[in-house]
Amino acid sequence: MPDPALLLTDASLSLMGNAGRVDILHDISLSVETGETLGLVGPSGSGKSSLLMLMGGLEQASSGRITALGQDLTSMSEDGLARFRRDNMGIVFQSFHLIPTMTALENVATPLELAGVKDAFDRAAAELASVGLADRADHYPSQMSGGEQQRVALARASAPRPRILLADEPTGNLDTTTGQTIIDLLFALRDKHGATLVLVTHSNALADRCDRVIRLQDGRIADKPAARAAE
Repeated sequence: MPDPALLLTDASLSLMGNAGRVDILHDISLSVETGETLGLVGPSGSGKSSLLMLMGGLEQASSGRITALGQDLTSMSEDGLARFRRDNMGIVFQSFHLIPTMTALENVATPLELAGVKDAFDRAAAELASVGLADRADHYPSQMSGGEQQRVALARASAPRPRILLADEPTGNLDTTTGQTIIDLLFALRDKHGATLVLVTHSNALADRCDRVIRLQDGRIADKPAARAAE
């Protein structure tokens, strides 16, 4: 059996705040299989986004171990983590995080250029076309709607053909209709690249599309993960 795409063993996260140490995640043990789609749900403040950040190496675990694609993230330097994300992960945030001084095409091409892809702009153009934005390639983020900006963010995350896709509330800033479009595109991109997908969501519609859903409460897994029943 192949190694899981993501494996967390007794992973905890504590951060220092103005009032002292804040314990955010407690002894999380979790395996995400290759090709699986996992939804992380729970109330605000339960630790969903923090758990996603641990999986992406954007936060360093205070204790425990996290491996991704067989690589130990907890032993990597910041530079090593950045290279690993560049080569293996695509990340989509709720607030888009597009570079405002770059066009849609330039935003999508940037991670490809950093990875040394020779046809970065051709591939970026193809990814924009795949999310229905071929005619917006020369537009800046300020000239696009929220839904269009999120589609650019999806194209940017998928352009390097990542093995793992992480999405943090990808429909949180969008209306219902636009959000449904983003959900459909996100799963289409997952299928296109055969990626493992982990997403944080408050949306029941999005959670229902996942193979498995895990609920967090107060920084802990609240109940036994349940696989979705076959349709």
